[in-house]
Amino acid sequence: MILGAALLLGLALRHAPWLFGWFGRLPGDLHIETARGRLFAPITSMLLVSLVASLLLNLFRR
Repeated sequence: MILGAALLLGLALRHAPWLFGWFGRLPGDLHIETARGRLFAPITSMLLVSLVASLLLNLFRR
């Protein structure tokens, strides 16, 4: 089941990238550029992924 979900997500990212254009651009996602380097920390996006994954896992467990 997990492999199937990963396959569907991969196909969606490959053939419809506009569906996930918002990912990584949410308020709370840090993107800092300086002369010495870049830092990207998608804090809010990863919290959202964690919440959705937890809800789905709890749904399938019951």
